[in-house]
Amino acid sequence: MQHKKVAIIGAGIVGLACAWHVLQSGHTVVLIDPAPEGDKASFGNAGGIAVSEVVPASAPGVFLKLPKWLFDPLGPLSLRWTHAPRLLPWMLRFSRVSTRSEMERIAGALSALNNRTYDDLMPLLNSAGLSDKLYNHGALTVYESEMAFQADAAEWELKRQHGVTCTPMSGDEARQLEPALGGLAHKAMFTPQWSQVSDPKDIHNGLLDTVLRNGATIARGAAKRINRTATGVRVEMDGDADVSADLVVLAAGAWSKPLAASIGDRVLLESERGYNTTLPTPGISVTRELIFAERKFVATPLATGLRIGGAAEFGGLTSKPNFKRSEALVKLAKRYLPDLDSDQGIQWSGHRPATPDSLPVIGRSPNNRNVIHAFGHGHLGLTQAATTGRLVADLIDNKPASLDLTPYRIERFTYGA
Repeated sequence: MQHKKVAIIGAGIVGLACAWHVLQSGHTVVLIDPAPEGDKASFGNAGGIAVSEVVPASAPGVFLKLPKWLFDPLGPLSLRWTHAPRLLPWMLRFSRVSTRSEMERIAGALSALNNRTYDDLMPLLNSAGLSDKLYNHGALTVYESEMAFQADAAEWELKRQHGVTCTPMSGDEARQLEPALGGLAHKAMFTPQWSQVSDPKDIHNGLLDTVLRNGATIARGAAKRINRTATGVRVEMDGDADVSADLVVLAAGAWSKPLAASIGDRVLLESERGYNTTLPTPGISVTRELIFAERKFVATPLATGLRIGGAAEFGGLTSKPNFKRSEALVKLAKRYLPDLDSDQGIQWSGHRPATPDSLPVIGRSPNNRNVIHAFGHGHLGLTQAATTGRLVADLIDNKPASLDLTPYRIERFTYGA
């Protein structure tokens, strides 16, 4: 096997997982990131290993709910209206994939990735000494009405078809599992395959330390452009000197779109800004991730406290965060968790890389075969990072793909879904 120098743009959880796998294959790695230890979506997520999440955001009926959500101050979606014209192509594709047949196709592709999660994740955690940071108590999806529970029946059945265990519960049964839940919990669904890390920041930091100990280096600065050279690629930098390499892995999350465009690759990628508030002393005990179905937010027990997170805001990468969204999430949480102590909350906001079909972009660039894409994981970056890293390493080593990469290729945005 020929030794290669691989530049990985992005030191979030996906970029680090790619770095670990590439190092395991015997190649040299340089990580390109302006702030590899900085606060990003890999730090502020809910910490779930969400292998049961195979239904895309564009499920049938969701598109019709968007206007109601946009005008609800406590709703799960907001839009910076100045960004609306730029968002239009993304929304048009979102509407096109909001059909039953597309939901089933996309669920199959998400399931193919998620079904490999633990096989790829456990070796990575073990090598970094992080396996004790993972625990499995499942997740509980809570409904406040019978109507909403029945409305999601088709999605739960689709999950079952892809191997997800789903156990329905009454409100009282849910409260036996989680006594902090109040009377608003009418029904629930328990998914035992879901796992949780104690703190996503610890996972990120531990993995960064591991890849650096194993020989990876860091080029501090923002990647501006990817250029072809006679022998490989060169990454133009805003910071350190330009980086030359045999191959580039583009894993810059929500910032990947302009870099892909620099090599002629079109992608429909938007920043879906997420918000949360972490309560260090919540005054209640929660054992597992709670997912509140109607309101589209979660409450997650972490080592740092109870994290109340969710919301989706489309406003681009440069708009300032609106922390009223974080405050709204805590207000919602108190409806379901009436004894919650919301004092001393720590607010956070970050950018999730969202594609309209909920599928990541994984595969070689059609315009530069020395560039491999690994971005666009949306809410499933932590869940799919290790598998993405293995797939990227196999591409670099020219090994046969362990699953069909066609659904994740960037060409789908040029030639249709």
